[in-house]
Amino acid sequence: MIREELETLEEKHLHPKAAKSINSFGRRKKEEKCELRTEFQRDRDRIIHSKAFRRLKHKTQVFLSPARDHYRTRLTHTLEVMQIAKTIAKSLRLNEDLVEAIALGHDLGHTPFGHAGEQILSDIIGKPFKHYEHSITVVEKIEKDGKGLNLTFEVLDGILKHSKGKGPIFDDKKLAKTLEGQIVRIADIIAYVNHDLDDAIRAKIISETDIPKDIIKNLGKSHSERIHNAVKDVVLFTIKADYEKIIMSDNMLLLIENLREFLFDKVYLCDIIKKEFDKAYKILFDLYKYYEENFDMVPRSFRDITEDKKLSIVYFIAGMTDRYALEEYKRIYIPSYWHI
Repeated sequence: MIREELETLEEKHLHPKAAKSINSFGRRKKEEKCELRTEFQRDRDRIIHSKAFRRLKHKTQVFLSPARDHYRTRLTHTLEVMQIAKTIAKSLRLNEDLVEAIALGHDLGHTPFGHAGEQILSDIIGKPFKHYEHSITVVEKIEKDGKGLNLTFEVLDGILKHSKGKGPIFDDKKLAKTLEGQIVRIADIIAYVNHDLDDAIRAKIISETDIPKDIIKNLGKSHSERIHNAVKDVVLFTIKADYEKIIMSDNMLLLIENLREFLFDKVYLCDIIKKEFDKAYKILFDLYKYYEENFDMVPRSFRDITEDKKLSIVYFIAGMTDRYALEEYKRIYIPSYWHI
């Protein structure tokens, strides 16, 4: 059987500390194994074919509903994270299939309008709305008309523990059980600090000359050079640490943290993006109020997830793309032209 041959190849070629698909802790609901694919390959395929994955192409990364083609969306961010993570995994002889599945699924729970949407929904429910926790809700309770994707424990664990926000990049309290899950956490920040910098320059929010000199000197002058140096550092220092966990050097960690702080100061919290945040806030808050008063307009699949009316609406809004949220707002609140 082909799957068994692939499992044998994993045992033969992967590092002893790699997660082997044959040793997976399994799924919440038991299933017969596939004749062709390993368990982690099946998870990757289920995520790629999910509706939530397709919606990422119209969800904000940083710039809300960008009209031009070359700004990142949540989908292109996901693909960049995946590729960085796979490069690290291949260099360390870890399980690329598991890394791929976690990376492709890590942002399925993101809201419309990026982190702005996350903040808005947090205000509505009166507690933090965490996209990584919602990603688990998406794959376990929302996808496939409420049946869920029934992913393996290792993939769910990696998705749940990928996020950092402004918190520590390495946090033992949020350490994924697998090295592969830890790779996605670090690949996520390597990807976004570099591509958000690139997009901010493209949008003329900042210029090349605004980038701190220590970043240019020690991390790299170009987008590709910065990613290469960060990835190489992770690989070399993880090997040096004998694969105890995925790490990077103290110098590289400081550079990445400084670049993140620079982006928060000059890009994420700048006046241009804040103005768009305020618009997004009104759109999503008004949509919430409408669905609260017209709960029957919320699809039954969302009403059946939980008995909490507020949470059902929030789950529905969280799944929207930027474009769909704008269209719904226009349909509900903007008068239509009369055609006679």
